[in-house]
Amino acid sequence: MAIEPDTKNWTWVIESACPDCGFDGGTTTIRDVPELIDANTARWPERLRRDDVRQRPDDATWSPLEYGAHVRDVHRKMTERLELMLTEDDPLFPNWDQDATAVAERYGEQDPAAVTEELTAAARRAARAFAAVRDDQLDRTGRRSDGSGFTVATLAVYYAHDPVHHLWDVRHAR
Repeated sequence: MAIEPDTKNWTWVIESACPDCGFDGGTTTIRDVPELIDANTARWPERLRRDDVRQRPDDATWSPLEYGAHVRDVHRKMTERLELMLTEDDPLFPNWDQDATAVAERYGEQDPAAVTEELTAAARRAARAFAAVRDDQLDRTGRRSDGSGFTVATLAVYYAHDPVHHLWDVRHAR
């Protein structure tokens, strides 16, 4: 069964605390992001070894496997966006429909062990990429296809919320 697409604009997490997962973008900086990503990534393998890894808790919520595959792709996508921002002037990011990707890539049918390995590798690459950003690059800009603008610094904070929130989703969805 298809999940109803999430149409919320989550950019508010850059400046505020998320009432669900507790991530506080207002107190998080790009320098915190590599450690946050590393700590979060260390907790995914256990979630992806669950006996019910393919089971959706209800018709409106992804399974742990689907969340894991999505988080893997978020790490990849945000690394790509960071690279664009560091090499181009104010790039417009190609549109990424996360819900269409989940269906097209059949997230719920992927191998949990492979997703774990790929998520870990993608997270490691992303964390290192954000750690390597120099101070003089923090204000470089980029735009999402919906017009939302980011600096390198705000993209890092926005990005860090996603895996944190989805780990919370997996822990709290039953």
